[in-house]
Amino acid sequence: MDVKWGSLGQVALVSFGATVGVVVVFALGVRALAARQEARAHGATGSAQGQVAGVCFTVCACAVLYGLYLIIPQFH
Repeated sequence: MDVKWGSLGQVALVSFGATVGVVVVFALGVRALAARQEARAHGATGSAQGQVAGVCFTVCACAVLYGLYLIIPQFH
C-alpha cells in the first residue's frame, strides 16, 4: 500500500480551510442577528443586519448540503 502524502496533506488543508470558513460565516450570521436585536431595541428596523444574517446562514446551509451531496453516492 502506497500513501500519497502530498495528496493527503492537500485534502487535510482544504478540509481545515472549509471548516474554518463555515464556522466564521456562521459566527458572522449570529453576530448579525445580535446586531439586529440591538438595532430593534434602539428603535431602528435592523433589516440590513437581518439580510446579512440570512445570507450567512444560507451560505452555511449550502456548504452542508454540498458536503452531503459529495458523501452520499445516491445523489450522484
